Amino acid sequence: MPDGARRHARSPLARHAMTDTLHTLHAWADQGWLRRLDSALAAFVQQQDPQAAPAVLVASALLAQMEGRGHSCLPLAKLVQPAAALLGWPDLAQLELQALWSSLPVGLDGWVQALQDCRLVRQALTDQAAGQDEPDLGQPLVLGGTSAAPLLYLRRYWVYEQQVASAITERAARLQPVDRALARQWLDRMFTPQSIEPIEPTDPSQAEPRTDWQKIACALALRSGLTVITGGPGTGKTYTAARLLALLLAMSPDASRLKVALAAPTGKAAARLRQSIDQSLGSLQPSLGNALDLQALTTRIGKASTVHSLLGMQMGSRQFRHDARHPLDLDLLIVDETSMIHLEMMAALLQAMPPHARLVLLGDKDQLASVEAGSVLGDLCAHAAQVRYDAATRDYLLEATGEALPACAARGSALDQQTVMLRHSRRFGTTIGALAREVNAGQAGPAMQLLRQNHDGLVWLAPQPASPEILLQLALQGRPGASASYSDYLLTIQAGPNQLQAQDPTQAAGQESPEQAHADWVKRVLIAFDRFRILCAVHEGEWGDRALNQGVQRALAARRLIRPEGEWFIGRPVMVTRNDKALGIFNGDVGIVLPSASASSSGGKSLRAYFLDGEQLRSVAVSRLAHVETAFAMTIHKSQGSEFAHTVVVLPEVGGEIITRELVYTGITRARECLSIVEPRPGLLGEAIGRQVQRASGLEFRTSQGS
Repeated sequence: MPDGARRHARSPLARHAMTDTLHTLHAWADQGWLRRLDSALAAFVQQQDPQAAPAVLVASALLAQMEGRGHSCLPLAKLVQPAAALLGWPDLAQLELQALWSSLPVGLDGWVQALQDCRLVRQALTDQAAGQDEPDLGQPLVLGGTSAAPLLYLRRYWVYEQQVASAITERAARLQPVDRALARQWLDRMFTPQSIEPIEPTDPSQAEPRTDWQKIACALALRSGLTVITGGPGTGKTYTAARLLALLLAMSPDASRLKVALAAPTGKAAARLRQSIDQSLGSLQPSLGNALDLQALTTRIGKASTVHSLLGMQMGSRQFRHDARHPLDLDLLIVDETSMIHLEMMAALLQAMPPHARLVLLGDKDQLASVEAGSVLGDLCAHAAQVRYDAATRDYLLEATGEALPACAARGSALDQQTVMLRHSRRFGTTIGALAREVNAGQAGPAMQLLRQNHDGLVWLAPQPASPEILLQLALQGRPGASASYSDYLLTIQAGPNQLQAQDPTQAAGQESPEQAHADWVKRVLIAFDRFRILCAVHEGEWGDRALNQGVQRALAARRLIRPEGEWFIGRPVMVTRNDKALGIFNGDVGIVLPSASASSSGGKSLRAYFLDGEQLRSVAVSRLAHVETAFAMTIHKSQGSEFAHTVVVLPEVGGEIITRELVYTGITRARECLSIVEPRPGLLGEAIGRQVQRASGLEFRTSQGS
């Protein structure tokens, strides 16, 4: 630190400025503009380094604030822009921000210098030799990025980002020899010309009108330790993964010893992954005849698990049983819904992968990023639409698949060579798909026009002014063109197992045990419940999931569809909010409270919460459920990995930075058949479509440097 700067830091005026700054940050926390945690980090920095400049205290507090919003770092360039653009605080807060900002560095160099002068900040700018050579003293803050684009990190996120970038680049670059002629033979059998559907000419990212991107994805996964496959709903991500499994079985020298695992962030998503893989393998078997025993492969895969469970979650610890020293015992891992995986979890997953194993990441890059910090899939797929394949990759694909791709002017990294974007949705050719595409492209006008036209009744915008009564009506009886509602599952409950058994001609009297009849009834209830769901953008307020859960419960009780006597009642839908490995339930799992099999047959009142895991039922006594909440309404974030026949997307009356294009797109793409949107304030939906999430991260830059 220059002598003049250090003398300034020691001066009474400088100490007074630091005290005033810290006082201001604490006052902002009192107002709710910052979290207590944010101002506490600034206080910690001041306590550990009394000579830290006021700019360092402010940067520390804002870094913590940004991490709480899902960013893995703080771009210092944001600090030289108007403070309002960074934080989006209310008007009163903006005035105080401007007053404080007038005493802080005006240019980027001033912020960088202040941080470089603080002994709690590790210097790690990648284009400065000093940053590369400085010993690691365990400083809590890290100044990374480049001189032109410096990034401030909390230490652990800087470490996670380094680990992820290094592992991703190394895996993508590690190519294995492939018998290209043999691969071509098998791929031609698995992907017939009839299965290739043309891409809509409106797709600006197409390379060839009839390029089979699924076939390309399989060929790329065959040669490398990492493949990233992204695409919207219905583009065939799990269909492609199933064919990759068959391809590896066909080309493995010792297929009988191939160890395969499937995983997803939530239990629901894991169950859907396994179900989709099984269905896709089943549909492939006829075209392969006796050439491959896919049934044996299906048996060997085992049950799909959550990522937490796969890694060996340890209660009360951030560490997992499997890590670099104790890697997973597998040859291939397929992970679905990767957009939900945050930076810390991805680092743990990559650390636990055996060096020889293949990792295939599936997900929709345009969905909401993870709840916790990071936007891993979005960063990894930053160039996916551009198809940055180099000459060697294009030559390989031509020989292995017969697909000829044009050259791309942009230089592609090792990761770019192993990233594939699936571009044609075989499920979303309807109005819902068209709406999702317009939203994803940020086209608010065409999106609103689609909603207002409502030709087929598949999409519907509630009339203005929208009221909670409209929402309750949807919950009770649906709407014209979308009849699914909560009445479906509640009437199934009221029918009971005995009546359903009598109504089913395939179940002759006496041929099914009471236990089996009860299990069949529970499955029907759970399937009926999943036909309809209310998805909210926020937790709080009149239009948040907490208030709407109460409103829906009251409306159903008034119709005598439920009898909410106390906390636990028959028909209560519950969502698990904390992983509990001992009970076999995980955060995001949704179940229904029903009488146990013994209670159903004896008329008792023993209640259990039932969860559907693929085709298997799991149940837990309600007395053992400590961390659940009612789930008539849930947040869009929590709905990722699920889909519903009739989905109702509810926006709040007041917008803000969290009501974004990605949020709306994710909500829309949860709808399998019909979509209803409730917009309390006219214009809010259009505003959301125009607001795109840009999470701060250095991962895209790091992985794009790998070659």
